[in-house]
Amino acid sequence: MEANEWQREKTKELHRRRQQEEEEEEERKIEEYREIGTRLKGYPEEDVRKARRLVSSLIRAAEEVEEEIEKAAEKGELNELVLMVIWNRLDLARSDEEKDVIRSLDLLYRRVETEILKWEATPAMRLLNDLLNTHDGFDDEGWMKECKKRMVDTFPREDPLAFLFQQDLTLIRVDFVREVNALLQEVRYQQTEAQHGQDSFDPESVASRLKQQEKQRAIRQVESLLDLAINLKW
Repeated sequence: MEANEWQREKTKELHRRRQQEEEEEEERKIEEYREIGTRLKGYPEEDVRKARRLVSSLIRAAEEVEEEIEKAAEKGELNELVLMVIWNRLDLARSDEEKDVIRSLDLLYRRVETEILKWEATPAMRLLNDLLNTHDGFDDEGWMKECKKRMVDTFPREDPLAFLFQQDLTLIRVDFVREVNALLQEVRYQQTEAQHGQDSFDPESVASRLKQQEKQRAIRQVESLLDLAINLKW
């Protein structure tokens, strides 16, 4: 009898403890939701509503999301507030441990952020990004031919008359060469810094070296584009 009584008390105690943990978890989530909700209070309500509608439409776009993001960028609808709305949804999904939703929102956030950075970039950096994205990973020769054609179509001829008639927003070759060269110098410096302390063979160091090798391939492509621009003939 005493054993049964002890078992009942133990069961009650476990039940009380589980209930307390559930209540604490619920309170934690409510506090998180409250904190997430206050992040947007500094923005005008109409802007927040527009941003939320846009994010909802991007989520519903599914396979057409890339096209919808580009359309929104062209209309000037992508900004810090849109990123904040996505981030809030991402935090809520993390709180509820919705793995598929977390993955989708994380991809959406990074894609929108990339598009914003692309539009904020200078014409030279946008052209560089476009040229790099045309590489299929195999045909270097065909890629270089396509890049040369794009450069010839983009840069105005460098003769006195052409410079007289070009518009202020026209991207000229000398600006492209200057900005790409500056970018390469900065990236090379970062590569040199990152290479220190990678002599060990633990998993983290090996993974880091693989990333560095990928970056090195991208650097070589940028170097090829810089050389092509320097020696470009119309």
